[in-house]
Amino acid sequence: MKDLTDARWIKVKGFLFLLIGIIAAVLLFCDEPGWKTAALLALVIWGFCRFYYFAFYVIEKYVDPGYKFSGLLSFVKYLLQRWR
Repeated sequence: MKDLTDARWIKVKGFLFLLIGIIAAVLLFCDEPGWKTAALLALVIWGFCRFYYFAFYVIEKYVDPGYKFSGLLSFVKYLLQRWR
């Protein structure tokens, strides 16, 4: 598959990811409303955002500046190669 290079479509893609997350969070909260559900959703969102930051920014800038990741599968392959 060809890389997405058009800035407009990259923004549309980012907005669609945001929309998916919002819809999923709303549906989960509507299914089981309460403070516990809201807190757990907030923790899940925060945790995955921090992991994403770690996987792409921290590893490339501080751990292995020579390696450029192209996605989460690339990150998994990198980790598996490092553990061997």
